[in-house]
Amino acid sequence: LALLPRAGGELRAFVVAHSHMDVGWVYTVQESMHAYAANVYTTVIEELMKGKQRKFIAVEQEFFRLWWDMVATDTQKQQVHQLLQEGRLEFVIGGQVMHDEAVTLIDDQILQLTEGHGFLYETFGFRPQFSWHVDPFGASATTPTLFALAGFNAHLISRIDYDLKADMQKNKKLQFVWQGSPSLSERQEIFTHVMDQYSYCTPSQLPFSNRSGFFWNGFATFPDPPKDGVYPNMSLPVTDANLHQYAQTMVANIKERAAWFHTGDVLWPWGCDKQFFNASVQYSNMDLLVDYINEHSAEFGVTVQYATVSDYFQAVYSRNLTWEIQDSQDFLPYSTEPFQAWTGFYTSRSTLKGIARRASSLLYAGESFFTQYVWKHPEGSICKYKALKQLQSLRWAVSEVQHHDGITGTESPKVKDMYMNNLMYGMLNVKKLMASIIFDINNAKKNGDVYSSVYTEGSGKPDVEQYVVVYNPLAWNITTFVMVSVSNEAVSVYDELGYSVPAQVQSSMESQSTYDLYILVAISGLSYRKYSIKPLDGKHPAFIGSSVKYKRRDLTGADQQSQQLFPVVNSCYQIVFDQNTNLMHSITDRETNQTVQFTQEFFEYHVNGDTKKGPISDNYLFAPNASAVPASKAVGLEVMSGSLMTEIRQYFYSNVTSQDYTYAVYTRLYSVPEGYDGKLLCHRIEQEYSAGPLELNREAVLRTSTDLNTRQLLFTDNNGYQMQKRPFKAYVNNTVARNYYPMVQTAYIEDDTTRLVLLAERAHGVSSQGNGQVEVMLHRRLWNNLQWNLNNNLTLNDSSVVRPVIWLILGTKAVTNTLYRTSGLALEHRPVVMFGALSGNKPKLPRRLQQNSVHDLPVTVPPNLHLQTLSIPGWRYSSNHAEQVRSIRMGEQKQGDADFSRVLLRISHLYETGEDPVLFQPVMVDLKSLLKGLGSVTAVEERSLTGTWDVNTLERWKWKTAQYPGKRFFNSTETSKDFIVTVHPKEIRTFFVYFQVQ
Repeated sequence: LALLPRAGGELRAFVVAHSHMDVGWVYTVQESMHAYAANVYTTVIEELMKGKQRKFIAVEQEFFRLWWDMVATDTQKQQVHQLLQEGRLEFVIGGQVMHDEAVTLIDDQILQLTEGHGFLYETFGFRPQFSWHVDPFGASATTPTLFALAGFNAHLISRIDYDLKADMQKNKKLQFVWQGSPSLSERQEIFTHVMDQYSYCTPSQLPFSNRSGFFWNGFATFPDPPKDGVYPNMSLPVTDANLHQYAQTMVANIKERAAWFHTGDVLWPWGCDKQFFNASVQYSNMDLLVDYINEHSAEFGVTVQYATVSDYFQAVYSRNLTWEIQDSQDFLPYSTEPFQAWTGFYTSRSTLKGIARRASSLLYAGESFFTQYVWKHPEGSICKYKALKQLQSLRWAVSEVQHHDGITGTESPKVKDMYMNNLMYGMLNVKKLMASIIFDINNAKKNGDVYSSVYTEGSGKPDVEQYVVVYNPLAWNITTFVMVSVSNEAVSVYDELGYSVPAQVQSSMESQSTYDLYILVAISGLSYRKYSIKPLDGKHPAFIGSSVKYKRRDLTGADQQSQQLFPVVNSCYQIVFDQNTNLMHSITDRETNQTVQFTQEFFEYHVNGDTKKGPISDNYLFAPNASAVPASKAVGLEVMSGSLMTEIRQYFYSNVTSQDYTYAVYTRLYSVPEGYDGKLLCHRIEQEYSAGPLELNREAVLRTSTDLNTRQLLFTDNNGYQMQKRPFKAYVNNTVARNYYPMVQTAYIEDDTTRLVLLAERAHGVSSQGNGQVEVMLHRRLWNNLQWNLNNNLTLNDSSVVRPVIWLILGTKAVTNTLYRTSGLALEHRPVVMFGALSGNKPKLPRRLQQNSVHDLPVTVPPNLHLQTLSIPGWRYSSNHAEQVRSIRMGEQKQGDADFSRVLLRISHLYETGEDPVLFQPVMVDLKSLLKGLGSVTAVEERSLTGTWDVNTLERWKWKTAQYPGKRFFNSTETSKDFIVTVHPKEIRTFFVYFQVQ
């Protein structure tokens, strides 16, 4: 690289004052607000007003918004406006939280970012342009794309593999231009800065004192701030006597860091976790140091200034250097030393991971359901403001849990309970809203059934006619099964027109007293249908599944030579089981007649919890003692077969005489009757697992072994957005744990002809520890005696039973390519099922469904596109930036009522360039025609990812690379003409849509 000499040989240190505030972790949000978080903003604002040179960056919006709404005075609010205008207070990232990068879904990352950005833009007209991802455990390649799409000029990360960081530091490669998406490449690249080995905390060692330095306010105390204002561990104050030594210490650290970067601009983070709750003592000490160093800059060779992240990147950008390009490889997994692989959190608290995703999926459904209600039923009787509040409660909860100590499972039990309670409260609100919309629409149709109630859980009553309302939240036609519990197996199912609907009923896998009723539903995009479940009238009974139970088999004594094979078949697959072991034996893809040897067993890693005996596993780390060992010695088998579905129930026991099973697998294979589109249904093998309660210090995996020659190459996704290649790597230490990767939605293994895809509805750790093998970590239960973990209650003694679901697809690469993206979304966004009871039990004659002609038009996109968002955000800001800024400066921004006229629409392309010969092609979409079921589209504005920029005015910094030596601004993609947009591979396009008011 041709590098410019340093200007005047002098180093410039940018002192960035910050407080790293975890939204949950060890303490709940409420405890944190009380103990320190509110004081951070109250005292920082006060201190910034006292010194014109002082600056501060604010990061997580959840804390700031709570302070703004519940603590800040009118004077403080005015001061915040002033400080933002002066550039002395800067919001970076601007999301509700600093989201985890390994186990979060891209939709939820976008949600929490949009949630924070909407508040900042509405309140201050401020749009963050820099990231500060200092604490997530590893870095995903989705994140740079996400921030580029949001209009950011630079991205900052810190936690990457210790050995890689050391190497990059030595070779001055900590800064680069990252092209995170292979398909979007330079169009959405972003300059990225990796923090050096000191990361985001100020080094506190003082060579001239045994007391710490630079943390003059000490450490926060819980539950209450100390009455006398004296906190533990307050650093040595700066005095005339030690000022020179303090300055020498700071300058030495600045110079050490400068040697690792290409420019003389040094980012010097000042702060750490829970800092600046007493900003007065912080700034008064640092002021003395800053002034002293600058007065003696000739002697020190350094100048120092208070700075924001923007100041630092502006300085680097203005150097006009040429930067290297980093391709779409991510920085996962993350290790901090040879036996510390942070790959345990990919699975920690699996129940929380599952609920977080169910909540996200329900929110997705609720948003589009409400948006359609507002525009299709303007005369509806539901209070829109209350409805929006119900949706907002779930937006807030789903955003909050994306925090890097939330969905990761790395929090204390009380914080886990806080996340769960907030999610459950939000979910209940959205279920109530959806039920009340159904109730309102149906009762508005004068000749429709009058519902006595619509509710979200089934009654299972045998003698009452029960209505089931099923909503498809995807913008495709779907054919799938929904399962409803009933208390009698003699039932019939009818649709709205009174036609019989295929269904199968069988004994429940959960309880002795109920039955599982599977109903085959075919529903258009963003539409719902009603089905009635009636006590049997003799005409059209649901098929009854018959059960065959096989003898429990002892795996230790099983004769491996003699096999008793029996097949389970549908149109796509033949699955063969071996009665000798009760395990799966092989799967044949009936399209190609290719048979793959295929067995599945549960294994456990035994891990150490005693720090005296070696490395430990905890919420974060996975440190297996040795290879995994088989978890079960005996397997029981039951096969439920019927004309629509076969369910194979396998129960795994620790030995032949055990009373209870520790593990179970329920495998479902569907047969779709004539006249239904069964492509996706037929091609998936659905599996539901039950794991737990585990013994202490056990990590449970499901290992699938095949005869595919995969050369131990695994593919896993980044955040459900793009795939990463994961070749098996041998390390001197900890090879098993360092070859674990996060699977958020998709993982697959393949040989030259055949691919096995796994699709998940929550995040898991996944690995290929042998040729043809893939193992998924399902559950962890740990305890350790590391004092830090004990102090913070981070020992993960999780005694729960977890019930994850994984869908398998086996086939040629070409066939699986066309199926796995749509199937992954079909699993993520399964239909929402609601229940209704009719007032009066008289059987009604079938009648024509009331068609509201245009209003019942479904919303459908082609199979390579996904309608990622359809919602009414409620923001009141003007989409004209000059107008928005003017109204805020004049104090005229509209208070109070939410704006229901603006609809937020996102459409994404599911495929990478060249991934599939047909499906990767760009797609033209006519937005007016797409949304005609909601009304007449009058205007469309294309926006940045989070909605705060008009893409026509968004100009991101273009950093020079060898590939593109010219320095210029980025201009966005082509915008829509006459409501027609062309969506290219992997694009996520965001629009504000306005309809004609009826």
